[in-house]
Amino acid sequence: QVQLVESGGGLVQAGGSLRLSCAASGRTFSSYAMGWFRQAPGKEREIVACISWSGVNTYYADSVKGRFTISRDNAKNTVYLQMNSLKPEDTAVYYCAAVISSDYRTRQADYDYWGRGTQVTVSS
Repeated sequence: QVQLVESGGGLVQAGGSLRLSCAASGRTFSSYAMGWFRQAPGKEREIVACISWSGVNTYYADSVKGRFTISRDNAKNTVYLQMNSLKPEDTAVYYCAAVISSDYRTRQADYDYWGRGTQVTVSS
């Protein structure tokens, strides 16, 4: 079983940056594809970005492409989400998720493990 703990959220002005981290427990982190999802108030949770177990393959939602970067450090059991040029519409709770897979997965239903989330608020 994998436990995921997100950190790095906070309040930032539009145009600013934040880096989210997701620390995973367990010794088989490199076997997991990882994803970042977000849920804004009154909206359904949606995918933001995901990454293969090796870190070579990545996927981004159109809404964040060119602004966000997902990466991972398997030696540190951590996945990151660098968020630049933040917009008020990026305000949401951001969740980290994991699934045993070599390639990334874009469907929420594919993921077996979820963190509790970290709040990101972007003021205008």
